[in-house]
Amino acid sequence: MKNILIAPSVLAADFANLQRDIEMINNSEADWFHIDIMDGVFVPNISFGMPVLEAITKHAKKTIDVHLMIVDPDRYIKTFAALGANILQVHYEACTHLHRTLQAIKAEGMKAGVVLNPHTNVDLLEDIITDIDLVCIMSVNPGFGGQSFIENTYSKIEKLKALINKKNAKTIIEVDGGVTNKNAAQLVRAGADVLVAGNFVFKAENPSQTISDLKAITCI
Repeated sequence: MKNILIAPSVLAADFANLQRDIEMINNSEADWFHIDIMDGVFVPNISFGMPVLEAITKHAKKTIDVHLMIVDPDRYIKTFAALGANILQVHYEACTHLHRTLQAIKAEGMKAGVVLNPHTNVDLLEDIITDIDLVCIMSVNPGFGGQSFIENTYSKIEKLKALINKKNAKTIIEVDGGVTNKNAAQLVRAGADVLVAGNFVFKAENPSQTISDLKAITCI
């Protein structure tokens, strides 16, 4: 049985009750904290920055998966390592020298992830896939929560999985955007290993139970 990881997106949490929501994730069946950092330049939105991430990592007891939606991410690699990130994801579209960026992330002791926007072809990773620990497929346009899921995501995951197998890479696949109980099983069947869920978890009447339900659905 495939062990699918669930990573609630803290961007959808109640910021007025952030510690409560962090403890909910700690006590739930979730595996990772997914944390979106946005600069208002690479994406048309600004999210929390370093002080909030520092506050989160003080209380979080699970893997910290940081998704940088920023220009020139190389400037902050050491900073995010110092703040406690376990995984650091950068956008393919934001990196001029992707291989160098990945090596810099790994040099700081973090896992290196690459994020692909909906329009970016997975074939662009062919020459570097064995250097990537995680590829995150955006199933919505990055920058805002609550968007509709892009149906082409399934075939994109399948294509990426085929590339990983062809290159005998150990890369895992994460899906971010519009994940719900309606598409989770199909995403896993396509080849996803990690599901990021934001509004579906935090807007639920019982977020912890919703996480458990997602876990149950993906046990296929």
